[in-house]
Amino acid sequence: MTDTPGPAEEQEPASAGAAPVVVDARGLRCPLPVIRLAQVAQDSPAGTVLEVWATDPAAGADIPAWCRMRAQDYLGEVATDGGHAAYRVRTVG
Repeated sequence: MTDTPGPAEEQEPASAGAAPVVVDARGLRCPLPVIRLAQVAQDSPAGTVLEVWATDPAAGADIPAWCRMRAQDYLGEVATDGGHAAYRVRTVG
């Protein structure tokens, strides 16, 4: 018997209390923060919360628009300690 998780455990969505997956797009200009988000979202199971760190002010409009176009859940902007914004997205599938 091994301690590795089975297929059902590997595909389980991230729980609501799990730490978000950070997509660090600081210093990148439009459209790169959204491109990075799309790449990470594509490889994430449904229910995963992604947090995009961005310094480009356009990300504040681009990320919610991407969520609407791709039918993902935009959870909003969260406060940060640094000189960047953080936008949360929950993957739908």
